[in-house]
Amino acid sequence: MKPDLVIRSANLPTGEEGMDIVVADGLIQVIGPNIETEGEEEIDASGCLVSPPFVDCHFHMDATLSLGLPRLNRSGTLLEGIALWGELKPLLTHEAVIDRALTYCDMAIAQGIQAIRSHVDICDDRLLGVEALLDVKARIAPWLDLQLVAFPQDGLYRSANARANLVRALDLGVDVVGGIPHFERTMAEGARSVTDLCTLAADRGLMVDMHCDESDDPMSRHIETLAFECQRLGLQGRVAGSHLTSMHSMDNYYVSKLIPLIAEAGVAAIANPLINICIQGRQDTYPKRRGHTRIEEMKAAGITVAFGQDCVMDPWYSLGSGDMLDVAHMAVHVAQRTSLDAMRDCFLSVTRFPAEVMGLSSYGLRPGAAAHLVILDAADPVEAIRLRAARLKVLRAGRVVAESPPRRSRLHIDGRPRETAFRRPAHASTGASSPWKRG
Repeated sequence: MKPDLVIRSANLPTGEEGMDIVVADGLIQVIGPNIETEGEEEIDASGCLVSPPFVDCHFHMDATLSLGLPRLNRSGTLLEGIALWGELKPLLTHEAVIDRALTYCDMAIAQGIQAIRSHVDICDDRLLGVEALLDVKARIAPWLDLQLVAFPQDGLYRSANARANLVRALDLGVDVVGGIPHFERTMAEGARSVTDLCTLAADRGLMVDMHCDESDDPMSRHIETLAFECQRLGLQGRVAGSHLTSMHSMDNYYVSKLIPLIAEAGVAAIANPLINICIQGRQDTYPKRRGHTRIEEMKAAGITVAFGQDCVMDPWYSLGSGDMLDVAHMAVHVAQRTSLDAMRDCFLSVTRFPAEVMGLSSYGLRPGAAAHLVILDAADPVEAIRLRAARLKVLRAGRVVAESPPRRSRLHIDGRPRETAFRRPAHASTGASSPWKRG
C-alpha cells in the first residue's frame, strides 16, 4: 500500500541533506536518504529546508489586531499599554475578539506556526476573553494547537476579583496558570502571588507561565521566588518565566547566583525580542539599555530558552505579522548571537524549544511524530533566519494547508540576469570547505 506522501531530497535542521520523509495516516513513518517507495503524492524539496512547524509560546491573542482601539500608545511604554488595554476591555465583544483571533490564526498558519500559547486576561469579571478564546481554540484545533494561560493582567491581588476569576477560568478549561508579580503593589505581594499561583498549579497538576520581572528595575527579582517555588513544589519541567528583562540590569554577581538557581529548578525562560527591545529602556537617556534578558548566559547554564511573538498590532506593539523568523532574526541581533551555532540555536528557539515548553508530545522530525511540517525557501536554519524565508508549503498531518511562492525579483538592468533570488549562491553552500557546513 502506498504511503500518503513522500517529501524528496529535503535538508533537515540538523544538517542532513537529501533526506526523504515518508508520511502515512498523518504521521511521519520513515526519514532517510533515497527511500525506495512511491507515495500517493510526492513533493520535491531539493535544496530546501524541511522543519517541524514554528511554535509561539508567548502571545496575547485576546488583544491582537486591536491597534488604535480606542487610541494609540503614544509613549510606547509597557505601562501605557496596560492602561490602554484597561480602556479597551469594557468595549470588547465576544464576536470581535473571536474575529480578530481567527484572523490572526490565519496569518500564523500561513507563516508556518502550528502551536500558540496565548495568555488571556482574566481581570474582566465577564471572562469574555476567556470564553471567546476557548471558542477559538475549539474552532482552530484541526489546524493549530492553542494553549491558554489564565493571566491576571492587572495583578492577582491588585485587581479586586482576579484570584477568583483565575480559578473560574481554570474551571472553564484554561490550561496554564499565569501571573504578573512585578505589577502587584509591593515586592512582598508580588512574591506572595508567585507562591499562591504555583501552589494552585501544583494542586491542579497544571503548568505555570508567569510574566516575571518585565521591568528595567534590577531589584525586580521574582524569578528567584519562581525558581524556589518550582523546586519546593516539585514543578520541575512545568514552569516558565516569561520576559525576565530586569535580568539585563541586574548586578553580575547576583546573576551569577540566580542563573544556577533557575537551572537547578528546571525553569524555562521565554524571551520576547521584538517587544522588549521596543518597550524596555524607555526612561533611559544614553547609554540606552537593550532591556533584553540574558539569553547567552542562560543557554550556557543549560536552561531551555524559547522565543515568543508576544504581540501583533495591539496596545503594546504596532507591528508584527505572525512570523517567528522575524522573532529569531531580532534575537540574533539584540543578543548578538551571530555565530553559526548560535544562529542555528535561535532557529530551535522558535521551533523545538517552545514545543518543549508547551509539552507538545507529538512534535518533531522523527518517525511517529505528527507530520506537521514547513518547507522553507532556504537551505538551512541560518539562511531561513537571514531571509525570513518564504514558507513554500505548510503541512498539517501531511496535508498542505498553506503555500507561498519563492521570493524572486525581476531586474530591468542591461547585461544582468532578468530574475534574481536572495538565497546564497550555489558555491557558498557546497564543498567541504564551506563555512555553512557543520564539522
